[in-house]
Amino acid sequence: MNATVNRLGSGVSLALLLGLAATPAAAQPPPAVSIRPFVMATEQSFAAIDTFDATFGKTFFPFFGGGVQVVVHDGLFVELTASRFRKTGERAYLSGGNAFTLGIPLTATITPVEISGGYRFKVAALPRVRPYAAAGVGSYGYQETSDFSQPGDDVDTRHAGFVVNGGAEFRVHPWVGLAIDVQYSQVKGILGNGGVSQQAGESNLGGVAARFKLVVGR
Repeated sequence: MNATVNRLGSGVSLALLLGLAATPAAAQPPPAVSIRPFVMATEQSFAAIDTFDATFGKTFFPFFGGGVQVVVHDGLFVELTASRFRKTGERAYLSGGNAFTLGIPLTATITPVEISGGYRFKVAALPRVRPYAAAGVGSYGYQETSDFSQPGDDVDTRHAGFVVNGGAEFRVHPWVGLAIDVQYSQVKGILGNGGVSQQAGESNLGGVAARFKLVVGR
């Protein structure tokens, strides 16, 4: 009899332990500070429409990268991102409002590093959805190379800019989220100094982007 009671007691204890272990992380209170790495894909429509259309044949291109987000008390957050764009087109010029390519390959590489701060809002009716908004600054590297460039034609520079974004994160798992947002960036001082961008009077390397992030962490 005692052996049976002991076995039943052990079984109950084991069941309780398994039940506690199986408790979803979402039911637990959020940590005071959460560090959340993520990978990111971006589709950006550049503000310098004439410049990118003349050189590359279109004005929207993908960036790929990632970063880390630090969330404090499940609300305030700071986010650091780094991404990269690289594309080969042709040198071109404008005449009479039309673009003409020169048949000279040109490769442009853009490497933004951005830091922003914002707030994650709570929606009582949608506990798995966290809208957010943020603003910040960035450092944007720009390289432009060509096989037949003359001295001074190639570009290798970096300038500062600013960003604002807003969107929402959808929790698909207690430890995994998918975030979608729209970001506007403005980066002046890189374009507009020569070539098509100078002819078109375009100085902003930024634009409007749709960003998709896979976030790991609570």
